[in-house]
Amino acid sequence: MILDALKMTLRQREPPADYIHHSDQGAQYTSSEYIDLLKEHKFQISIARKGNLYDNAMAESFIKTLKYEEVNL
Repeated sequence: MILDALKMTLRQREPPADYIHHSDQGAQYTSSEYIDLLKEHKFQISIARKGNLYDNAMAESFIKTLKYEEVNL
């Protein structure tokens, strides 16, 4: 299902090469199919270190700000 979401995003948004894709170490994000598709589209792959919750802190803070400023106005 997450692979389908990535494919849909790639079709609809056509992100440029060198985009950074950051995720945790969930099996859905580390599967060979998912990684291969990211590589095919020239993404830079960033995966949080195991057991280190601080790796996601910057991304989570950005998403919170984005939601506050763009969604909730």
